[in-house]
Amino acid sequence: MHYLRDLIYRLRRGQSERGIASDLKISRVTVRKYHALADVAGFCDPTSPLPDGGALVAALGPVAGPPKTPSSVEPYRTLVEDFVADGVEMMTIFDRLVKDHGYTGSYSSIRRFVHPLRPITPTAIVRVHTAPGEEVQVDFGAAGPFLDPITDTLRPASVFVMTLAFSRHQYAELVFDQQIATWIACHRRAFESFGGVPQRIVLDNLKAAVLVASLHDPVLGEAYRRFAQHYDLVISPNRPRTPEHKGKVESGVHFIKRSFLAGQEFADIHEANRRLALWIRERAGTRDHGTTHRAPLALFTAEEQAALRPLPAKPFDLTETKQVKIHPDCHAVIAGSYYSVPYRYVGQTLDAFVFERVVQLFAGTDLVATHPRALTKGIWRTRDEHYPPDKAAFLQKTPQVCRAKAEQIGPSTSAVVVHLLADRPLDRLRSVQALLRLVDSVGPKRLEGACARALHFGDVRYRRIKEILNAALDQEPLPETSGSSTDARADGQIVFVFARAATEFFDAEALG
Repeated sequence: MHYLRDLIYRLRRGQSERGIASDLKISRVTVRKYHALADVAGFCDPTSPLPDGGALVAALGPVAGPPKTPSSVEPYRTLVEDFVADGVEMMTIFDRLVKDHGYTGSYSSIRRFVHPLRPITPTAIVRVHTAPGEEVQVDFGAAGPFLDPITDTLRPASVFVMTLAFSRHQYAELVFDQQIATWIACHRRAFESFGGVPQRIVLDNLKAAVLVASLHDPVLGEAYRRFAQHYDLVISPNRPRTPEHKGKVESGVHFIKRSFLAGQEFADIHEANRRLALWIRERAGTRDHGTTHRAPLALFTAEEQAALRPLPAKPFDLTETKQVKIHPDCHAVIAGSYYSVPYRYVGQTLDAFVFERVVQLFAGTDLVATHPRALTKGIWRTRDEHYPPDKAAFLQKTPQVCRAKAEQIGPSTSAVVVHLLADRPLDRLRSVQALLRLVDSVGPKRLEGACARALHFGDVRYRRIKEILNAALDQEPLPETSGSSTDARADGQIVFVFARAATEFFDAEALG
């Protein structure tokens, strides 16, 4: 309509059809057609007012559009409309038309034809502006394969990006996994690079950070929750499937992939990270940002860095979290070492939190065991109270403890215990422990007497001592002998000798 009004205005001013066609970039045929229609309608009279849009349409008809080539899908319009109404995907529509109806056009033609049939209602958005130091946004993005210098193999990598919402200054790092330990370590290094901590983190519903994607009650991984409490900040997960809510870091990830990673080659991931850090300072940090129209690094240094809260005195040192099964021996295996937990958790799965110096095991939110972390494989971290009482008693009464207790009872008891433990201490330990428990029922005096009688007759088994006590033989005097029937050596071995001299049985000549 604006062209038609301008065309009629120029005709009324006496401009030639050739000049009008040249100025308006339309053909002389079109100018001539509308000139004729305007004359009939009386629009060329300079004394009358210019017609409005409604009068122009009524007199001259709608403005002709550019010529259109009929779509190759047009003969199948009814079929396609039915498919669209049924929610069939465009690729499926294309496949069905080709297979069942002999369609020979392209998939792009299907897309152009279907889009007007599925109108998208535009939605209004609100840009959220944050104060300096108020918010950071974090995300992972696929970065392609990089050489792992440890294994000397190519491995798929991700790029971790943290972007300050106010200045758009960012920290980025290439990593080989998205595990919770890596996720937290990247946060820690990002805060250290900024020299401070923001008030809030906005993140996507990453598995490493958010266990259940929910707007109103996000269940954070316990490790990430502890991390947030250590740095005194709030974690704000997005609504599920709404990445636009962290658009600042999304843009940062795309910028790194398009500007830094695209077309680049690196010796390994370490070199790539060194060059990435330099690129952030010298390229990403100095560019004119499309929204703030300021250089992110300069804006960060001038206004945002001072607004960050100071780093804690000690960094968060969690290195790993994992679920572990408690074996029948009351231990969990973590990195090749063994950590005990109370026996009631045998067969259950607990959460293990591995710090730089300690290991903690949780049943839900209840802390059930804490141990010093083993630095090499094959180390046992065991607390006796984690075993059932009968098993713990056996472990607590070690051979050394048993010997000391026997000495307190008397020399005969001590001699018996030393003899039993001298040969196979682990095999005989249960017998010794049972022997010493007899004190609780008969007292030390009777046990000492029973051990003395057992030594006299050369049978110091637990069963024999128990029979002596049951028959009250410990209270009977020992038979008279010409000499002692036993002799305890300094090494704990008992040497048994004959109670009667050999001459009582054989004459001197027979003995030689």
